[in-house]
Order: sequence, then structure tokens, then C-alpha cells
Amino acid sequence: MQIQLSTSLPLERCPHCAIVQPQLARVTERENNRRGIHRRWGVYECLACGGLVIAATHARDPMHVIVECYPGAPDELSDSIPARPREYLRQARDLIGQPTGSVTLSASAVDAMLKEKGLKEGRLYERIHDAVAQHLIGEDMAQWAHQVSLDPNDSRCGRAGLDAHHRTCAAMPKVRAHPRRHIVRAARPSDPGNRGV
Repeated sequence: MQIQLSTSLPLERCPHCAIVQPQLARVTERENNRRGIHRRWGVYECLACGGLVIAATHARDPMHVIVECYPGAPDELSDSIPARPREYLRQARDLIGQPTGSVTLSASAVDAMLKEKGLKEGRLYERIHDAVAQHLIGEDMAQWAHQVSLDPNDSRCGRAGLDAHHRTCAAMPKVRAHPRRHIVRAARPSDPGNRGV
């Protein structure tokens, strides 16, 4: 399906908050002709998070088909992640606007991945440490796994604590497998390529 420059931008997900079928309303539009490329640009605002998306079409295209969009769609989860943990991560990303559900599904993804790696016995906390000891995950992934395994309903946490906990957990690290050892690790939030999911 070709997406056209219009008063709204019909993306599948907001590239900022990852909400499904966001309402992206056009804020402004302008044309420019730089370096021989005549384009019409539209700036759209997500009505859920306020993030801006910029899209362009060739100015002479009567159908106004979008040829550029910034930022792009949220990264897809790697096929190197086994099916069950990948599905939990996908669902956690889909529920990013609902902290408790997103964090719970993130913890389920950690649990499922550890089971895929043969760590099936004991509490999640202990299995995370076992995974580090066996060099299946790095310290950064273990830290994230411990954060998402905390109970988000802990009444000592309060709403402000839950929001801070959610922001940390929902940063949804890019999970990728090491090509030789199949080590799963998370990118640190400060990594330039880590926009979150």
C-alpha cells in the first residue's frame, strides 16, 4: 500500500511511542527545491505522545506518494530471537503506553528466553544470575532483566516510582544474538542506535 501525503499520516505505528495506528495530524507543509530535488514536505504530530514525523513526496507527483519519512518505523525484532520470547517482546512493545502490562510481558520475555537457553529451574532472579555465570548474557542484559522482573504493582513504589520504572523497562533494548556464541545482550540506553521499540 502506498502512503500519500495528506492531512493525516496513516502509519502502522508511531516511531516515537510505538502506539498502534496513531493519529498523526499534519501541523504544517512546505515545498523546497534543493540540489535539483523538488519535494513537498509535511510535518505531522502524534496526538498520543506529541512526537513529530516528517514525510516528503516529489512535488510533481499528482498522487503525492511518500518517498521519505523521518524518523522511520520502529525497528522490527530480530528473527534470531526464538518465537516465544519474540512474541512477548512484540506484545510488550504494543502495550508500551500501559506500563504494568508492558513490564509484565517484558519479564515474560526474559523468562521465556532463559528457558530457551536451558535455564528452567528456580526463580527468575537466580536464573538471570546463572545466565551471566554461563556467559549467555552480559551484565547489561542482566541489569535490564532484573529491572523488568521487579513487581510493578509494589505499593511501596507509588505512581511516580512506577512511571520511572516503566521508562527504564520500556526502553526495550535492541536484542541481538552474537553470531558465534549466540549470546543475547541488550544495547545500553545511551547507545546512539537505541531508540527503543
